[in-house]
Amino acid sequence: MAEARGKRLRLTPARKLVLEMLHHAQRIPSIPVARSMNLAPVAAARARVANPPSWTALFLHGFGLVAQRFPELRRAYIPLPWPHLYEHPHSVGAVVVEREWDGEPALLAAKLRSPEGASLRGIQDSLQRFKDSPLREVSCFRQLMRLGRLPAFLRRFIFWQSIHWSGAKKAKRFGTFLVSSYGSLGAEQMHPISVLTTVLTFGPISANSNVVVKFVYDHRVTDGRVIARALGELERVLNDEVAMKLTQLSRAAA
Repeated sequence: MAEARGKRLRLTPARKLVLEMLHHAQRIPSIPVARSMNLAPVAAARARVANPPSWTALFLHGFGLVAQRFPELRRAYIPLPWPHLYEHPHSVGAVVVEREWDGEPALLAAKLRSPEGASLRGIQDSLQRFKDSPLREVSCFRQLMRLGRLPAFLRRFIFWQSIHWSGAKKAKRFGTFLVSSYGSLGAEQMHPISVLTTVLTFGPISANSNVVVKFVYDHRVTDGRVIARALGELERVLNDEVAMKLTQLSRAAA
């Protein structure tokens, strides 16, 4: 019998975007810092809400509040025209959404401006729109689709310029922090990389509301002790301020 042969598959625009992001992200000296958290208060408050916001929505809002008090989380290292740090006036949260593009699953980053000032319902509505709306009806997805179809040299230049020349442009195009989690799939990321200063990731949340939360940070921008304190503040914010807002949601519905 003739031996079966494999086949070559072309790189889709979605896969080209992933390769481009990895090309730039692997040059960033990132370090993960983890904290085991118990989120029983916020989990209990969330359980009392009809159609509660997702955990991703809660972490987006909580991180935005923490970044108000830790400006390092809104900073970026910009090497050109001379090495300096840029501090954005507010957070821009990027969240990874899995969608179908050209017949294959694709990971696309959607952005939320100032999640610290948005309501939990507003954040959840945005996340739902990112998951359900046609790709061309979401502006950040349209931009990524155009970018993925550009010639390689032009795509590389746009990424390079946005990351290395302008902190404001980097925040606008990519965000100031990224939330990416496999917790709902029962898995935990060990060391995700990104072109942003901070990646927030969390694993599965146990029946006792225990979870491991990680910040993967750019060591050129800040240090591990600052990140460790920010993680502690995130646990407090989730169990205090975010839990209180969930309680207000449940009371308003009642």
